[in-house]
Amino acid sequence: MASTKDYTIEEKLMHLHTLQTIDSKIDEIKILRGELPMEVKDLEDEIQGLTTRVDKLNNELDEIKRQIAGNENAIVDSQNLIKKYEEQSKNVRNNREYEAITKEMELQDLEIQLSKKKIRDGEVKLKSKEDYLKESQKKLDGKLRDLETKKVELEKITADTKIEEEKLIKKSESQSKKIETRLLKAYRKIRKSYRNGLAVVSIERNACGGCFAKIPPQRQLEIRQRKRLILCEHCGRVLVDNDM
Repeated sequence: MASTKDYTIEEKLMHLHTLQTIDSKIDEIKILRGELPMEVKDLEDEIQGLTTRVDKLNNELDEIKRQIAGNENAIVDSQNLIKKYEEQSKNVRNNREYEAITKEMELQDLEIQLSKKKIRDGEVKLKSKEDYLKESQKKLDGKLRDLETKKVELEKITADTKIEEEKLIKKSESQSKKIETRLLKAYRKIRKSYRNGLAVVSIERNACGGCFAKIPPQRQLEIRQRKRLILCEHCGRVLVDNDM
């Protein structure tokens, strides 16, 4: 194979144009897949976030239930103490002992009231968290179904175009070797600058096939002669004649 620097300008233009044709076919396949890969990725990210939220809510619910159970046990303990103090009050020897026992019973009664309040507050919080968990789980289930549908759709399109795309990618790589490094770098930079990926365009109705800016007759003649690389003065794309 000849060195890329040994090619004539016409040959360089032809190699560039061929590469653009191949790359445009690859672009068409990607367009066929559309936004599906991005949609799948977005859904996966959203599902990860929802899964984290659901796990956190389940942990919070478990903690609230433990607190409620702890307060229920505290009530039982206080009730048992009150019964114990009631029995002791039957055998008091003086007013001081009676007052001490009475204070302990009152203290345990306050503990019971406090525990009951904590249980009520916990039950309210539990209901709120359960509702939020139900809503989050429902949303998560919906996103999982959407993801499965998108993945099946993407896999089908990918399978239908995979072989063709792989062949085109190999052709693109092979064709790229025929183009000198500096020119190839410029071509790829131009491709990235435009959504349609067109870096090499032909003249259409006396205008640039990329940005549709009018091209003077003298410039069109120079393009047809293929003696030098000519870029569109407006968009910077490489211009070639229709016959190429």
